[in-house]
This record gives sequence, C-alpha cells and structure tokens, in this order.
Amino acid sequence: MRGRTRRTMWRTGLLPRLCTLFALFALFVSPGVPTAAAAGDASYGFAPGARTVVGGQGTADAGRLEPGGIYRSSLPGAGSLSYRIRLTAGDTAYVPVTAVPPADATVSSTDGISVTVQDAGGMRCSFASARFGAALSPHPVTAVGERETGRSLCQGGGTYYVIVQRLGTGGSGTTTGTTLGTTPGTTSGATPTVGSERPWDLEIAPATEPRTARAGATTAPRTWDSATPEPLGGTPRERSGGTGFASARALDQGVWRTGLVPGETRFYKVPLDWGRQLHASAELGAAAGQGYVGGALDLSLHNPVRGTVEDTALGYTGTARPAVLGPVPPVEYANRYAVPAAVTSVRFAGDYYLVLHLSERLTGTFGRGPFAVTLRVQVSGQAHAGPQYAGRPVPADVFTATEQDPAAALTGATGSTGSAGGGGGDPVLKLVAAGGIGTGTLLLAVLGGWTLAARRSQTRASAQKPTA
Repeated sequence: MRGRTRRTMWRTGLLPRLCTLFALFALFVSPGVPTAAAAGDASYGFAPGARTVVGGQGTADAGRLEPGGIYRSSLPGAGSLSYRIRLTAGDTAYVPVTAVPPADATVSSTDGISVTVQDAGGMRCSFASARFGAALSPHPVTAVGERETGRSLCQGGGTYYVIVQRLGTGGSGTTTGTTLGTTPGTTSGATPTVGSERPWDLEIAPATEPRTARAGATTAPRTWDSATPEPLGGTPRERSGGTGFASARALDQGVWRTGLVPGETRFYKVPLDWGRQLHASAELGAAAGQGYVGGALDLSLHNPVRGTVEDTALGYTGTARPAVLGPVPPVEYANRYAVPAAVTSVRFAGDYYLVLHLSERLTGTFGRGPFAVTLRVQVSGQAHAGPQYAGRPVPADVFTATEQDPAAALTGATGSTGSAGGGGGDPVLKLVAAGGIGTGTLLLAVLGGWTLAARRSQTRASAQKPTA
C-alpha cells in the first residue's frame, strides 16, 4: 500500500514538491542549519546570468558593453581597463561599476576605484570614484560613470568609452602571482605580473534614460522637508539582506532586524515612486568589550542606477548607537538640476538600495558576533505621476516603482526590479518565501494536506481499476 501511495504521489507531482519543500525548509528556515549569512560569508552575489566581458588595455581593444546588460569582469592591481558602449544622441547613460576585492584584502580608507566616461575624441564626460572609507574593511564599492544629454560636452550618438581604474596605494590586496578573484575561465584585460596585487572582481550594469516628451522645469525644487522624523518604534521584524544588488531584499516602511558578522555586506531595496521621500537609519546593538572602532557600521543609500545618494559611518564603543542617513528630498525629475549629490541623485523613481557593511575590525575588540543591527525605514510624501519619456529606458522598468514591489516588501522577495514577477509561480516557493509564517505549523499542515490528497488519489485509482 505504501509503495503504491508513493508511486501515486510521484505521478501526481506531490512527492517532488514535498522534496522541494523539505530542501528549502532545511536551507532557509531550520534554525539548526547555518545559512551563508549566519556563517559569515562575505562574498558578493553577482547577478545570475551576468555575461563575462574582458576589459581592454586601451580604447583599441576595449570590451563591449550594451545598455541593459549585466557584466562580470576583473580589474588588475595595476593599470586600467577600457570598455566601449554605443549611445544614441537622446539618451542619458549611466554605467555603474561595483568592485569586489578579495575578502582577505588589506585596504586603506583612500583605496577604491574610479570610473571615467569619455567620447571617441578623448573628451572626458564624467569622473566618479568610490573608496572604502573609515571601515578600513574590504567590501563592495560602486562608482557610476555618466553621459548626460543637455550638457555642453559629450553630445551626439556614437561610441563612448568607460575607463575603470584602482585608486590608492594602501596595499589593497595580498601580493601573489595568481589571478584569484577573476571570473573562472576568464582573464582580465591586463594580466597581473608576479608580485602585483590580486585582481578585484567587477559587476557592470549600464542603463540609459531617454529624454522627456515635453520640456519641464530646469531648476531643482527650491524647498522640501529636510527635517529628520522621529525614529519608528515597534517590534523589529527579522529580515536578512541579499548579498548583492541583484539579490537585494525588499523592504517597506517599518523596523527590521538582522544579524551581521564582521566583514559582511548586505543589500536591501525600497521601492519609491515619484514624490515619495525616504528616511533610514541603522542601529548597531550593544556588545561586550571595551575599545573604539571607527567606521564600525557603514550605511549607504543608492539610487536605481546604483549611484550613491548618501553614506554614513558609525564609530562604535560597544554601546548601541544609530547611524542615520542625512535627509534626502522626495523623488523628482528636476532634482537632477541641483548641485548637492544627495539631491541630484534622487532624480527618478524605482528601487533605492540600502547597503549595510560591518567592519571586520570589530573582531579584534568585540569578537565575531553576530551583532544585532536594527534598520528603520520611513517613507513619506504623496506619490504622483512622473514625466512622460520620449522613448523607453533600458532596462525598461529600471525607473519604475512596480506594483509587485510592495507585495515583495511584505514577503522579503529578492531580485531586481521587475524580475520577481506577479501572480503565478510554484505555491511551494511562495510558502517558503512568505516570512513571518509559523514554520512548524505550516509544515505540518502542508504535509498533512498533501498526504491526504495523495491517499484520496490512490483510493480513486484503486476504485477505477477493473477487478477480475
């Protein structure tokens, strides 16, 4: 009888789904099995399906990028890498480059990367940099190169070049003759020589924004509410972060809690529509020990094209303290005409990313943790319609706060904007993804229901089988 029941469950698809549920339950839910976050995995989660591109040593052999693509590459310890991208005359282009040093690299506060965009004639369109700062701890850093329409330089369609280079001389990496950190099976555009610093992995995600269909305001809003609201109260909800932009965990307004070990970086995303304003802070909980660690907790806010909006670092003495982001304005198209980066970067709707990094230097004074971090997210302002574009952004939904995102914020779904999808999908995965459900009760209910259904299926099959 049991054998027939198992065969019936397999034919009806119930047994494979049970296996899936058990596997996912053990991986994500069971408190007895350590997850990557619990084990202190500090690696960066590159976007699934990212294409490998080899940067050139100059413009002649520059690696090719296309808007909307996501790429992996490798940056050597010395020299620079060149990439090329073809743009139309009417599109503003954003080329975010995230550098990921090896987890055991030694970095200084001034180490980092620079990203330069130039036209075919060598005219510089933009220069951006990102550095490790006070954390003195290796973690992903992102700089965004731009080619913006409406400026006096770098206009017209054609080929543009993106130059990525390491910054600083703080000994950023262990000297070795190997190419650890490169994408398996690939080589960088400039192979390090024996004794040079180890390469850093790169993730590159170009995007383009078309002009608006109608001319609008060309000055930034003069006034906006810059007051810092009272911190939200209430019981924190558990929500571990993603390991990269592509796997950022969705949040809505509320109080959230996670545990981090020194060296970890975690990513969250908050969908913001036009007119909405974000306030956020992260509190590092108390710990036993005496001493001071500068830059112990870093909290940064990035816009939908991964550009840095605000960043703050927290000095820590073992007493619970919050790191509070400076006020940023409501999302408005005209913010791009402002001067401060914290205003001009809040220029489009979409997913805004909150990134937490816990310095590895905490280990020497306060131990390996994990340390409790409480993230408070507040969203205010009245949503309104945005500008009508004359074309389509690439990716198509990069500047859109999609309808699926608020639902994802409740369940903590991961993935980039538009990738999670709406209805449909396997109910097993939906059950596992739904945070806050009593796991023991849920598992027993699901198993009992499926077992009963399988027995009924087996009974019906037996009743329909002709007898001798």
